[in-house]
Amino acid sequence: MSVRVKNLTKIYGEQKAVDDISFQIKEGEIVGFLGPNGAGKSTTMKIATCYIPPTSGEVIVDKFDVVLHPLEVRKVIGYLPEHNPLYLDMYVHEYLGFIGSLHQLSGKRLREGVKSIIEMCGLTLEQNKKIGALSKGYRQRVGLAQSLIHDPKVLILDEPTTGLDPNQLAEIRQLIKQISHEKTVIFSTHIMQEVQAICNRVIIINQGKIVADSPVSELKGEEEHVTYLIAEFTENVDLKDLIAIEGVIDVAEQQKNQYVLKTNANRDIRAEIFKFATTNNKVLLEMREEKQSLENVFQKLTGRE
Repeated sequence: MSVRVKNLTKIYGEQKAVDDISFQIKEGEIVGFLGPNGAGKSTTMKIATCYIPPTSGEVIVDKFDVVLHPLEVRKVIGYLPEHNPLYLDMYVHEYLGFIGSLHQLSGKRLREGVKSIIEMCGLTLEQNKKIGALSKGYRQRVGLAQSLIHDPKVLILDEPTTGLDPNQLAEIRQLIKQISHEKTVIFSTHIMQEVQAICNRVIIINQGKIVADSPVSELKGEEEHVTYLIAEFTENVDLKDLIAIEGVIDVAEQQKNQYVLKTNANRDIRAEIFKFATTNNKVLLEMREEKQSLENVFQKLTGRE
């Protein structure tokens, strides 16, 4: 087990930032850690990386307790905080050598480690430039490189793609996926597309409590044989009448006079819905297909609809 969080609580004064949460992350998993601002994401990450102590509960990283064995935890964990702290006046290779020395790498091992991580993170052409002269995308690459220089078993990335353009996003996404083959990755972000592209599991925290923990596809409720249709009428329609339409599996009222119809994806029932409206003298304003998105689920679970 790479990471185990058990009954973790963190209190600041009268505010309970993290409220008795528990979860486990296995070796090799890429887990998206999501939540609105102030939900407790960064607090949990800071406890897991030994930056702040918990009020109660425990966090175990690669068999080491973050309170009892913080030095051992720091040896096996790599951390890229939301605000990437870099020394802008240092050259890329110089900075990575400095970070490697902090992790007690030296001599041939340090030189080979810096060379390897520069190649892995696509920094070969930039290694002799000052960090301050790099673009935002390359600075993020340097941040990832410093978190990987000591070859950690667990990688914690807090908002690593914030502020990047589409090309930079694709590059960093590919790099994270490449890294994940050999490491456990905890990935915090507000960008739902990144979670769907990178992560195979999602943990959602809201107001200090975990409100969801499941595979991405399961959380979204994706089923190959199901389609969702949004039908809006000028007046109220009885749900029993809608579910009686052939091909409708389930129905729910999304808002006034607007309904979500869960249907069989192998069958187009739009004609039946038009027929229902005509037969019952109902005016159909709109009908469209809508897939359940991770963003929809996130909004529902965190009360941000």
